[in-house]
Amino acid sequence: MSTPSLTLPVTHLYPERNEAEFGWRQRVAGMLSGARHALALPLRSARRSGFVKRVNQWRAQLAQLDDAGLAGQLDQLRGDLLRGEPDEACLARSFAVIREMAHRHLGLCHYDVQIAGGYALLQGTIAELETGEGKTLTATLAAATAALAGTPVHVVTVNDYLAQRDQSEMGPLYRALGLSVGVVVSGMSASERRAAYRADITYCSNKEVAFDYLRDRILLGYNNSNLRMKLARLNRSGALAGEPVMRGLHFAIVDEADSVLIDEARTPLIISERSDPERERRRAEEGLGLARQLRRATHFRQERASRQIELTEAGRAELHQLAGQSDAAGYGKRYVEELARNALSALHLFQRDEHYLVRDDKIEVIDENTGRTMRDRSWGEGLHQMIEVKEGCSVTGQSVPIARITYQRFFGRYRRLAGMTGTAREAQSELLRVYHLPVVRIATHRPLQRVYARTKIFASSDEKWRHIVSRTSALSAIGVPVLIGTRTVATSEKVSRALSAQGITHNLLNAAQDEQEAGIIAQAGRSGQVTVATNMAGRGVDIRLDPLVVESGGLHVIMSELHDSGRIDRQLYGRCARQGDPGRVEVVLSLEDPLLVESGLGLARRRWFFQRINELLFRLAQRRIERRHARMRRDLLHWDRQLGSALAFSGRME
Repeated sequence: MSTPSLTLPVTHLYPERNEAEFGWRQRVAGMLSGARHALALPLRSARRSGFVKRVNQWRAQLAQLDDAGLAGQLDQLRGDLLRGEPDEACLARSFAVIREMAHRHLGLCHYDVQIAGGYALLQGTIAELETGEGKTLTATLAAATAALAGTPVHVVTVNDYLAQRDQSEMGPLYRALGLSVGVVVSGMSASERRAAYRADITYCSNKEVAFDYLRDRILLGYNNSNLRMKLARLNRSGALAGEPVMRGLHFAIVDEADSVLIDEARTPLIISERSDPERERRRAEEGLGLARQLRRATHFRQERASRQIELTEAGRAELHQLAGQSDAAGYGKRYVEELARNALSALHLFQRDEHYLVRDDKIEVIDENTGRTMRDRSWGEGLHQMIEVKEGCSVTGQSVPIARITYQRFFGRYRRLAGMTGTAREAQSELLRVYHLPVVRIATHRPLQRVYARTKIFASSDEKWRHIVSRTSALSAIGVPVLIGTRTVATSEKVSRALSAQGITHNLLNAAQDEQEAGIIAQAGRSGQVTVATNMAGRGVDIRLDPLVVESGGLHVIMSELHDSGRIDRQLYGRCARQGDPGRVEVVLSLEDPLLVESGLGLARRRWFFQRINELLFRLAQRRIERRHARMRRDLLHWDRQLGSALAFSGRME
């Protein structure tokens, strides 16, 4: 007679970490934590080395087992992991079993550096692995170990394409381990999302998981304590009205962690309701009508560096005279001025094919960090509607916020958090201060063979583009594949036209060609292939080289502009010289590049610098913008915390 199984009730219906208060004590504790981490680096490195040796001791024994014997080891391991917090011997056995399963079911075997990276993830750190070192496979060690121990895992990446790709490629391994795996992408229904989050391991993009959390919070209401949720479920005969899609925030492994936790953190996530489109159209037309009658310098100043419009005193007087007895004037002077500032921003600060695309009668916002469109995102305060009218598109209703949260606060609520990226060292102080995640650098499996050519700087952009086209033609003619990196859609299309004019066959990858991304990347490593891309090609993209290409020196990356952050540049460099292959990077710039303008360095100063310190000028401009963005993230988090405290009497802000 079999023993009946006993299923214990769920302790927490929606577990997450309580948000800690943040005052001077916490700041001091953070600084002490940073110092302690710095002092402990040698010890941590020694522990990782010892752990790798423990894992390798299992290699020969597990390799000799047949599939049934390995399955027995897996069953025993699962029981040991479920019984409590495992010791390092148990974790090493887990990594060894997962590695052997990966070898049998994926044809891949984790390298020692990947084992060290997986161990760093389990320790709650950011593992910095050089681009091309196999972060996707590295994550399986930590994700599967945690899932075998009964902890639901979210593997968070920067877009749907990578979430689907990684889930598809790693799925056979998880299923061989007896684990279920799901993926969440845009366009899925609530029931499909719920099923995906019920899996042991769920792949998803940062935007999808954060918005699902916000929607759950709206559904559960502000009085969402664990006891209240259980009482509500009892009162509804076992189910909440409108069941949440997630199971809480247990353990997140964030791929491309610097992009998600740093670059994306300048903008809060907001769920909104839509206002009346006809009213928004009339308002936008009125604002644009006023703005088009104002003159630059006389009536307004354009601060391109800070992306702001400032009205002059003469401009305010002219504006109120123009408004006269209009509907806008009835709302007061401040309303008229804000309306005009938004309209002026739409006309002068936001440019087509740089900040947005027009596709299918819609405005699609371009993510400046990834180069991809964000089809579900819109600008607030009526700016989006201004741009729709400016471009002659159908006007949508304005988003009226009903829930909001920042990435800093959202990811801080996971009970366990870890991340991995190829470019974290520049942001390690912010990652430690905001998320309490130290950065651990992992060595490469093979020596890095990337060659950096000397940076070339031209006086004008025309000279720069002529050189890039000439250089690309010469390299392609001898069979070297070339990847040309640009900042914006408009620039990528400009390069494409210049190449076409010289008869150079090439592929173009930007937000307008996002559906052809996989096919374009698959061809980028072929002999003589030329690819022009925005920073869509900068993260999570593995360009596989033909054997002849490896012999001829590998992929040649030409960086045509520096980005706001050196980390984004390094991601593009990382498309070449991966996993021991050769590769070459060449940076070609001009004194007319947008980075210098946006950093606030005037033309006279640029020419003075150019004569003396050449490319250091660009690094100075880059650092200035990086510091500005860091200030914006700090101010946003500070404001969000203050707002949450101020409105605490009415419940949490999401």
